[in-house]
Amino acid sequence: MPHGGEDPPAFAPYEASYFTSSDGALISHDPHLNEDGEALYRFLLSQASIPPTLVLHCRGSHDETHTRFVTHHHNDNRRETETEQYTEKVVDFDFKIDVGQHIIAGPTHWSVADSTPAYRGRMFYEVEVGNDRRKATRAERKAARSWDDECSRRGFPPWISSSYTWRQEQPSVMHTDSVLQSSWTLRRWADDYCSSSKYLKEFDYHKVVYGWNFDAIVNAAHSLIKSTYYTGDIYVGFETSHSLVSIRSENRLSRMLSNGWIKFFLIVTFIYPFLWLFKHFHARGGGIWQVCGGAYALKRIMQTTEQPMDAKHAESPLRGASDFLQQYSGSSHTQTVTTVEGLREGVWFRQWEGTIRRAVRNRLRDAQTLTRPDDHLSSVPQAVLLDGYSSP
Repeated sequence: MPHGGEDPPAFAPYEASYFTSSDGALISHDPHLNEDGEALYRFLLSQASIPPTLVLHCRGSHDETHTRFVTHHHNDNRRETETEQYTEKVVDFDFKIDVGQHIIAGPTHWSVADSTPAYRGRMFYEVEVGNDRRKATRAERKAARSWDDECSRRGFPPWISSSYTWRQEQPSVMHTDSVLQSSWTLRRWADDYCSSSKYLKEFDYHKVVYGWNFDAIVNAAHSLIKSTYYTGDIYVGFETSHSLVSIRSENRLSRMLSNGWIKFFLIVTFIYPFLWLFKHFHARGGGIWQVCGGAYALKRIMQTTEQPMDAKHAESPLRGASDFLQQYSGSSHTQTVTTVEGLREGVWFRQWEGTIRRAVRNRLRDAQTLTRPDDHLSSVPQAVLLDGYSSP
């Protein structure tokens, strides 16, 4: 049974039809998934077993100004040649590092809390208040977006609410809170979607990677690149793909809107604005469900109370794959053991630091994602802020 989910009853497997869009989203217009909540629920469970792709993208570029000759032809058959300057962007290095390979656990199925603004079957954000559902206020939407952004940057699990406060003495709190925050189960949300008669409805299941302080890694990598005396424009960021499973209506109009080329044609012919109005304002127009997803851990912190363990159990060949930090709870017979599962971000950065530096210096431009670092290491001051970097 998946953590945070329900164990569905015995059911004959159903192979739903779907396709993958250019941005990596999995989209299905299968009619059975739009009618049977059990089939939709099982389809989400099966697709959640495939983790998303996560890479660290590093790119450096600079602008160059060039001069070229331009010839103008006049009506009297005269030709006039003059010079003009133009600027073009030159990419110096461009490479990606595979981070998703270090995912250690998932999926953990989660759902948004009733008090959190979310799409719950209509074309605007709603919140649950008791047994009632109302439109979210502008302040509620703004606060929710701000917290979602902070969670993404700091690598918090998606089920952590904004009331959470990080406590160093209890770091496992963020990993043990109830993951199903909604008063409805995932299966009930699936049934709610299937029972809707809206013409352009869609149910989105988001895959989220958590556990590392992504913002700290970006800052450390940015400083590392600058330490090579590179003076161009620097971009460093985490990019996620194959992170969305979207179930959409099976009618022809919905399928057309899922096709990028057809949608572009509808836009340039000024047909799309009318469809947009229909989707957003007609009673049977559109509806969006964004109430659940799957979480995939790069690092997890667990706390247990156990009898004293042998000191040699704290050793790990990877220094971060499984670290044990012991804190005595006051009893001479028991102790609280904090277990760090997975590769810590500081350990990862120490492994890749030298590779990133040399890739910048050698002006590496590689379309293939890097999966293994080389053995040479170096350091920058910002890296010591990463969890696990300074471990011997």
